[in-house]
Amino acid sequence: MFTQDKAIYLQMADRMMDEILAGTYTDDMRIPSVREYGTLLQVNTNTAVKCYEQLSRDGIIYQRRGMGYYVTAGARDRIMAQRKEAFFNETCPQLKRDMELLGISVEELVSRIEREK
Repeated sequence: MFTQDKAIYLQMADRMMDEILAGTYTDDMRIPSVREYGTLLQVNTNTAVKCYEQLSRDGIIYQRRGMGYYVTAGARDRIMAQRKEAFFNETCPQLKRDMELLGISVEELVSRIEREK
């Protein structure tokens, strides 16, 4: 489930953000406790704590004392903006290089994407 190229707590944070993007968790909705999320993903509770701390620092979730963690209002839009920026700054330049090396035209790429729908 987890890869070697990135810290587990960061992969967990990415998964939580994926779940927020997918609508599993919405603004001001309670998310699983640290212990519940750690158990769900079969990781040490300390790793889950690091994940939640990272998400809190990034403004994706917030804690209500004694009540648990909740999704910050606007978190989905914030995640979407971050992911789009990363796509255009990281994925697109690599895609362009690969396309040039392989002789793939933009038209061929668009045609292939259209077929996948």
